[in-house]
Amino acid sequence: MKIGFIGLGIMGESMSENIVKKHDDTVYVFDFVKGKVEQLAAKGAVACKDSVELAKNSDVIISMVPKSEHSRAVYAGILDVLDSTKTCIDMSTIDPGVSVEIAEMVKKTGAGFMDAPVVKSKPAAIAGKLGIYMGGDEETCEKMRPILLYMGEHVKRMGENGKGLVMKICHNALVSQIQNGVNETLALAARNGISVMDYAEAVSYGGGQNFYLDSKKGPIEEEDYTTAFSVENMAKDVNICLKLAAECGLDMKGEEAAGRVYEKALEQGYGKEDFCATIKVVRGES
Repeated sequence: MKIGFIGLGIMGESMSENIVKKHDDTVYVFDFVKGKVEQLAAKGAVACKDSVELAKNSDVIISMVPKSEHSRAVYAGILDVLDSTKTCIDMSTIDPGVSVEIAEMVKKTGAGFMDAPVVKSKPAAIAGKLGIYMGGDEETCEKMRPILLYMGEHVKRMGENGKGLVMKICHNALVSQIQNGVNETLALAARNGISVMDYAEAVSYGGGQNFYLDSKKGPIEEEDYTTAFSVENMAKDVNICLKLAAECGLDMKGEEAAGRVYEKALEQGYGKEDFCATIKVVRGES
């Protein structure tokens, strides 16, 4: 089974590298950044000049691109070479409604389609220990599970097309609100003379312990905002959540508060920094 991977960004490069290392057949890769393609080719992948060439040669086509419009463009561009012998897996984090539209478009060609967004960030992508939420019919999801396990250690089907993305958006919305709570209470502790590390240790003794603080206390203390998951990507996910909530008639005040922090972070030029840089907004830095 030949696999193609489109999108070699921060996450995609490591996800595709794990496939190259673990899969016993050809892995094709494509990205608009030529250097990324060359990097994966040096590790055993086969470089393609565009998505169409990749899709022609692949039995399974995986995409990992930034936004809804990018996913739509990828699949619109390869429709003519899809048929019942191929399965498409979009691992991008996009609007669930757009993903369902793409699924319907792809399935008309006879090809299979599923959404499979990921949780955790760059270190887990490198280690092949991502969490992956599947959305699609059960047969397609189970057939693709072994491929997803090249990249993740926890793979769960959430329902039909789009449901993997709904779960991903719920997950990231929860993270954004946990993060906002950490930011506010950490800022309050600091103004009363408590250090980042003393705060984190004390929180770990009680019910406030959380993965976000455990993983980000070091970077926050060191003011190291090297990007594992960017402010602009999390801002996109927060906005997708608020749109989805509005469509469902659900009022999410906590997420609206997180959204305002992300809006300010973008305004202050932190978009390309790691999402823990939102602490600077809450602290009142500029």
